Amino acid sequence: MVTFISHSPGETEALGEAWAAEAVPGWIIGLSGALGTGKTQLVKGLARGLRATGRVASPTYALVNEYEGGTLPLFHLDLYRLDTRQQIIGAGLEPFLVRPNGVTVVEWIERWLEGAPPAGQGWRRQVHLKTLGENDREISYEDLGR
Repeated sequence: MVTFISHSPGETEALGEAWAAEAVPGWIIGLSGALGTGKTQLVKGLARGLRATGRVASPTYALVNEYEGGTLPLFHLDLYRLDTRQQIIGAGLEPFLVRPNGVTVVEWIERWLEGAPPAGQGWRRQVHLKTLGENDREISYEDLGR
């Protein structure tokens, strides 16, 4: 487990941008953390690192935002409004969560993982964000599977 302390939204974005250098098709990044911990900031940096086009915003109501035109397709999911795996599958999001053809970043990943093992999925980076202060965030992450 790696822990990174970010002291600003810019530092959080820079971490995401650095992760883009590691990105491969099928990579799934699961984000956990309370509202306002910087999940979308991390995705903004990843998108910038992947040279994705379009303005990055939380897909809370759209459920998924797709960013093309970069080095890899980027799929940004937000499961906040869905409570169960069945709702996630019913919303048509399962293809993004099992071996995507680009990089998938999932806010509120615990809603997908609850009650089911992640077997058969692509390379996954599990990330937890925690607020330490007004601008300070603790970002802990580890890679699971390949």
